[in-house]
Amino acid sequence: MADIDLIKQIEAALSRRLRVALCTLIEKRGSGPREPGAKMVVFEDGRTIGTIGGGSFERALIREALNAIRAGKSRKVVFSLSEETGNGIIKTGLICGGEVEVFIDVMEPNPRLVIIGSGHVAEMLAKIASLLNFDITIVCEDEKLANRDLFPMAKDIITGDFKEVLRRIDVTGRDFVVIVHGDPEHDYLALLEVIQKRPFYIGLMGSKTKVSKLIERLKEVGVGDEELKPLHAPVGLNIGARTPEEIAISIIAEIIAERRKAEK
Repeated sequence: MADIDLIKQIEAALSRRLRVALCTLIEKRGSGPREPGAKMVVFEDGRTIGTIGGGSFERALIREALNAIRAGKSRKVVFSLSEETGNGIIKTGLICGGEVEVFIDVMEPNPRLVIIGSGHVAEMLAKIASLLNFDITIVCEDEKLANRDLFPMAKDIITGDFKEVLRRIDVTGRDFVVIVHGDPEHDYLALLEVIQKRPFYIGLMGSKTKVSKLIERLKEVGVGDEELKPLHAPVGLNIGARTPEEIAISIIAEIIAERRKAEK
């Protein structure tokens, strides 16, 4: 498969929010099935495109690529194509007599921020997050308050019956969700629905009193401490923020801090 086709396949996977590893043979010593430059793509769901040698060598490479994807870190891996292996070299079971180095380049889709609400803080939050290459999803019950004129940077805008749109949000364990609606009942409904989807991060804007009451309601319906771990409430780092712009900065700063902490 031509490199241009591999690139298109990678772009398509990233647009579907799949993590990908591009495996490139960078050096061969001795005998081996392919020459430097050979490429293969491994997707996080186990699918592959292209080939870098086949057989047990390729199966070992796929295992290493999936491990790299799960760890979220690119790496160089050395494979032995002989009966002898050294420290850190992965045995393949082949007896060609050579040794190959493969660079596994892990690629991740843009981080995704789901903003529930459409006020001034939501607008500033979307603007700042878009500068940091977040894919933005806006969720609101009123299309007059959430539309392309107000949120031109949003990848998706979901409007309609509030309970229904909350159910329609496709949230993964890598996503960030911030609830800035403001109405206590809407905030409660959003929390209750989003917590069950188990995103990486949930932020809730509001006073400590409001937060305490909403958490109490959640616990009354069976939400446990483990499920509440992703919740940051009141949302944002304590920088004395007052204006919508400052509040948005404090939220983004907290999101960045949590994201980088997870990457360590």
